[in-house]
Amino acid sequence: MAEFAVVPDRMALLSIDLQNCFVEGAAPRGLEVLGRVNRLAVSCRRAGIPVFHMRHALALDDDFGVLGEMFPGVEELLDRESVTAALHPALVIDERDVLLEKPHFGAFHGTDLDQRLRARGIDTVVVAGIETNVCCETTAREAMVREFRVLFMSDGTTTGGVPGLSVDEVQRASLATVGMFFAQLLTVDEMIDRIDATSTAQ
Repeated sequence: MAEFAVVPDRMALLSIDLQNCFVEGAAPRGLEVLGRVNRLAVSCRRAGIPVFHMRHALALDDDFGVLGEMFPGVEELLDRESVTAALHPALVIDERDVLLEKPHFGAFHGTDLDQRLRARGIDTVVVAGIETNVCCETTAREAMVREFRVLFMSDGTTTGGVPGLSVDEVQRASLATVGMFFAQLLTVDEMIDRIDATSTAQ
């Protein structure tokens, strides 16, 4: 598998859906992952890598489309004014960070993320957050087909699982697919070490 270069000037961290409803609701290891993302973000900021916090949120009167049909009640859960859709208070947000809302699972669909990244000369994204097999995996797929290199955090993502499969089984299957076809897998510590080593070398 490919090993992508770590070049801070061409990278961004995408923090996916670290919201109240996911961190302390859908994902049993949400707080653990949030802590790792906070650590990774510190390393990124120190190296000059921009941090984008993505949030799945819509106005209550927006058309939730098929998503609303598949998941009745999602309108209230993801209402941008609700406590459930708010970013978790334990997520550290720096004044330099970028906050973006997304209307669906992937961070690129229906947002200007692509344009924002290209305007900064970014060609590599680091994906972390919740859920591994839904919003994080979708974002990785969207990024790769748009010709971004993707570094996917194997322990900086987590899931609530799906009916009939355990959290560990879903995590393993999602990482196997992403790592085979869409991204390079790294742990958060491995990513931090590579970023810090690059910064020290410069």
